Amino acid sequence: MSRPITLTSLKREARDVADPAVAARSRTYFKTGPGEYGEGDAFLGLRLPTLRSLVKKYRDLDYTDALKLLKSEWHEERLLGLLLLVSAYERGDPRKKERIYRVYLKNAKRVNNWDLVDSSAPQIVGAHLTPANVGVLVKLAKSKNLWERRIAIVATQFFIRKKEFRPTLTIAELLLDDPEDLIHKAVGWMLREVGNRDRDVLDAFLSKRYSRMPRTMLRYAIERHPDKERKAYLAGTVSESPRARDT
Repeated sequence: MSRPITLTSLKREARDVADPAVAARSRTYFKTGPGEYGEGDAFLGLRLPTLRSLVKKYRDLDYTDALKLLKSEWHEERLLGLLLLVSAYERGDPRKKERIYRVYLKNAKRVNNWDLVDSSAPQIVGAHLTPANVGVLVKLAKSKNLWERRIAIVATQFFIRKKEFRPTLTIAELLLDDPEDLIHKAVGWMLREVGNRDRDVLDAFLSKRYSRMPRTMLRYAIERHPDKERKAYLAGTVSESPRARDT
């Protein structure tokens, strides 16, 4: 007999398939030690394919149940909650989308590891905004909270996929001097995604800024450049692009 589609049955089923060995590896992989970005996070031991399978099965749970999961102490339950919110947002009418978007922002500090951000920010925050209306991303980019700043830049992946690059460049500019390596990686990643679609836009942005960018951010941004050009950026010998004055 199949289990009922309830929050209780979802949590029970997740625990039934949890693997302590996976949990131990996750605690190391997601940097949960003292002073690390994921300090104190707790893991059940569930791989992402398992989580996605559970989301598919339980996608008709009310979004309020997903919110309860987002408040869990367990990393995978928070990720389950976010994936369920993404599913509900994508299938929702405008009113439901608005509610989910607002709930997400209100609980953004619970989206507190890079995989949680990356699995949800473009699909909810990015999808809810327009390229001309990204004030909330600017506000998040100026937050003292690491994860809110990562949400700000990763959410722009939604626009990149539509070849709308201005939001990414705007938020990247704000985060150039960010002290956190996880932000350097995220900004560089999004800039690389811009370059995958329009190298001229990326190079115009980089040519005025690459010399002050954190090394990790620059390396991520130019990862797909030809070897000669990549070495020129790293050596600091790239001249300003003719388009740079427009970015």
